[in-house]
Amino acid sequence: MSDIKVYGTTWCGDCTRAKLFMDENDVSYDWTDVDEETQYQDYIKELNNGQMRVPTIIFPDGSILVEPSNEELAEKIPV
Repeated sequence: MSDIKVYGTTWCGDCTRAKLFMDENDVSYDWTDVDEETQYQDYIKELNNGQMRVPTIIFPDGSILVEPSNEELAEKIPV
């Protein structure tokens, strides 16, 4: 899969784990650190009913996973 968008932060353990999962499985994705690119914080809140939850991962089909486990990522991304 390509065109996966990952919105997260450097201090977030779930973000680090999700990135590691995708890196280890050669999954292509675009990373956005919402602490550095603060213009995306409102977008993340819109997607999460007003809550700032990361990682928020958006897939090419428009589906979204928020704070997914490795199992949820493996189900969504055929590796």
